[in-house]
Amino acid sequence: MIKKMTRVATIDVFRALTMFFMLFVNDVPSAKNIPHWIQHAEWNEDMLGFADTIFPLFIFAMGMSIPFAILNRERRGDSSLKIGLHIILRTIALIVMGLFLVNMESYDWGGAIIPYRWYMIMLISAFFLLWNDYPRIEGKKRHIFTALKVAGVALLCVLFHYYRGDDGAPFARHWWGILGLIGWCYFVTAVVFSLVRDRLVPMTIAWVAAIAASLLTHSHMIDLSVIPVDMTLHALGISGAFTSVMIMKVADKERPAKFIALMLGLAAVMLALMFWAHDHWIISKIRSTPTWLFACNAIAFTLVAILYYLTDVKGKKAWFDIIKPAGVATLTCYMIPYLWYAIQGLLGWHYPEICRTGMGGIIKSLVFSLIVVWIAGGMSKARIRMKI
Repeated sequence: MIKKMTRVATIDVFRALTMFFMLFVNDVPSAKNIPHWIQHAEWNEDMLGFADTIFPLFIFAMGMSIPFAILNRERRGDSSLKIGLHIILRTIALIVMGLFLVNMESYDWGGAIIPYRWYMIMLISAFFLLWNDYPRIEGKKRHIFTALKVAGVALLCVLFHYYRGDDGAPFARHWWGILGLIGWCYFVTAVVFSLVRDRLVPMTIAWVAAIAASLLTHSHMIDLSVIPVDMTLHALGISGAFTSVMIMKVADKERPAKFIALMLGLAAVMLALMFWAHDHWIISKIRSTPTWLFACNAIAFTLVAILYYLTDVKGKKAWFDIIKPAGVATLTCYMIPYLWYAIQGLLGWHYPEICRTGMGGIIKSLVFSLIVVWIAGGMSKARIRMKI
């Protein structure tokens, strides 16, 4: 275990970049006539679109955060039981939000008691009420914050009761949703790190084992369906945790060449494995193929090397301040577009045609993503920030 935990700029910037571009790739499909390479590949398409890289990089970034978060909690005096409870509650929160949002994909716009847009506004409001980062204070205000959390739970229960899907279908787990997938990956990665700790050799073994599990399950040699979510996604999260352990054990700001060379070497290995795996599986995010895993890991390791040199070694973290809130108010950033789309629909307001097609649509989505990040930053200053 390292003697002193210091904030690693690489992780903050990595997370901010992935959140910013997640906002972008979620919004840009609303535009027409945009390049195909920006979008997600289809089910049977052998392609790595730009959008196909963002979610895995976000899981990788989440994995990088876990070792530092757990060790910092220990240094604050949290017991193993308290840390374990935090991991479970955080997982549940992400799964609950993921299931609600995925059910909105099949909401009955015409037959439900609560109109879709109002339902969405109430849903996101309930998330903020329940999981806002309230100040830790004593006295009457503490009871107010508790009441707000109870109100959030009550509102979620009401929304669950009045949910109506297509053709009257009830609330169901169609799939876990993006946040649900993140929740399960967080849980598995946190458990793995809690077992192996910040020991480089055991962490390396766990990382190799996770990749092997992805290969074996996709080869139908073993069945790990008892573990929620494809092992490829878990391998991405564990890859991030493995990277952070290497930062702890190998990285040195005064002599960064060794760590940077290691990252680039791992990227080269992942790239070679991608070409090998491509003989057996297509590159597909939807199918979570090992080929996709190796390609995304190659990108992630390369990005870590670049960001470590720029931010932790050269101190250029300020270059990324324009999107800084995306790295610290990540969940808030993710929720704001849902509110905006619902409000925009209620107002009946549409972007000008130039902002809905081609390059104009791409620029609009980039600007939209930047505005969302800035709004999240302003909300954080007002103590309105989701934290689980």
